[in-house]
Amino acid sequence: MSHTVGVRQAQKQQSRRALLDAGLRLLEHQNLSGLGVREVTREAGMSPAGFYRHFRDLAELGVVLVEESLASLHGLVRGALAEQAEAGELIDRTVELIAGHVRERRAYVRFLARERHGGVQPVRAAIAAELARFADEVAEALGAQPESEGWSAADVRMLAELYVDHMVATAVAFLDAAGPADRARIAATARTQLRLISVGRRHWREG
Repeated sequence: MSHTVGVRQAQKQQSRRALLDAGLRLLEHQNLSGLGVREVTREAGMSPAGFYRHFRDLAELGVVLVEESLASLHGLVRGALAEQAEAGELIDRTVELIAGHVRERRAYVRFLARERHGGVQPVRAAIAAELARFADEVAEALGAQPESEGWSAADVRMLAELYVDHMVATAVAFLDAAGPADRARIAATARTQLRLISVGRRHWREG
């Protein structure tokens, strides 16, 4: 009996994964607001009725994709911020991580970029909430660094939001890069901008 339950559970997870993957493929080329359940189930090789055994609607599927989109990036950036490295090395490492994330999870980044200001409110809200949580984690890491001594919590949070916004903008820029030369230009610009933020951070309290 337990074996049968296990098989059914595995099949259910497989079907759910197929729907998420199908939705992600389709969303590389269109907005979630223009997508239909029949399109997703056709792409997944399932019947429309099967969709509702896993998701209430396409908005719920989109929210799950949001969570998956940012889950791996949380860990990468936390790890980078925890490294004991000179500021220039940390900046280079951060830009490399963003470029690598875009290479490996291009469809997810495209989805986030398109839906961050898209027409499906629950998905917009989920992206905003995930980015806010991301900023909280970055603020916690920044607050533990010696450079933040004497900073108010509000100022540290502001700096964290600045870093997160920059990461998102850099990821979108990499997404639209035309080739290696363009990617190199984007990386150089991102490093320069992060160095400017770093210099401003060192002198913030003087102002």
